[in-house]
Amino acid sequence: METGEIPLETLPGGFDLQATVESGQTYVWSREDDRMFEDTLAHGGDAWYSTVVPEAVTGGAPAVVRARQHDGRLEWEAAVDAHDHLVRLLRLDDDLDAIMAATPEDPLLDAAFDRYRGMRLVRDPSFPCLVSFICSAQMRVSRIHGMQERLAREYGTPVEFDGATYHAFPTPEQLATATEVDLRDLSLGYRAPYVARTAEMVATGEAHPDTARSLDYEDAREFLTQFVGVGEKVADCVALFSLDFLEAVPLDTWIRTAIADHYPDCEGGNYAETSRAIRERFGGDYAGYAQTYVFFHLRTGGET
Repeated sequence: METGEIPLETLPGGFDLQATVESGQTYVWSREDDRMFEDTLAHGGDAWYSTVVPEAVTGGAPAVVRARQHDGRLEWEAAVDAHDHLVRLLRLDDDLDAIMAATPEDPLLDAAFDRYRGMRLVRDPSFPCLVSFICSAQMRVSRIHGMQERLAREYGTPVEFDGATYHAFPTPEQLATATEVDLRDLSLGYRAPYVARTAEMVATGEAHPDTARSLDYEDAREFLTQFVGVGEKVADCVALFSLDFLEAVPLDTWIRTAIADHYPDCEGGNYAETSRAIRERFGGDYAGYAQTYVFFHLRTGGET
């Protein structure tokens, strides 16, 4: 086992691991105490979290990485040197101070930034991110997470680490072996055919979400909607939480509420126009950061 630590004081703007991985951005991390998403405030804890870094990222076998925030450090243990994986997956190379300075002065944004200082966006592998958000429609975060855990246990590669068995999220080829009936048996409901068809598309080379990286943002969002079960909001989630489009603003229920209550002039009558307007209001290049802070602030009962 390899271990290491990253002093939080070396990260501009700090870091909050719990808020980052329990804020509804990612469903490929789990709490080792099985209490993922139980604390709706999800802020500043020192629980251990784990994820399995897929072989497409490690360049070899899937690797378990465990991390916790403790005593001013991000501590980690893994079967590989996990430092660079954590920097990538948790965007530890982002300068949060500069990002927040680039967003406009705004009472709602200021309240959200102050409340969850140190929360970062994630950079999930694209296929798990795509499947997770296909499963997210009209679903609580804990149930979305449970779906992804069941998919990993049923179809993913088992990985032994420190006396325990973890499961990597299934590759497109592994998940493409599942039928719609199989996926309904895992409680995916009406999302089952969407996941089955999307896995088939990626496994056969018909389309891959990573292709969107080479496109301009709005073209990338349009490209992602070709996957079955992916509308503009889900496409924005994948663009933001996996593909480095930090300007993406997923227009979910919480953000639409914020627009109605605080930014009514940004309502453009359709998704594309509203997205452009709120993106500009939130500062453009880093609007997705502003969106995520506002989303989590409102979802956890923050004052508007």
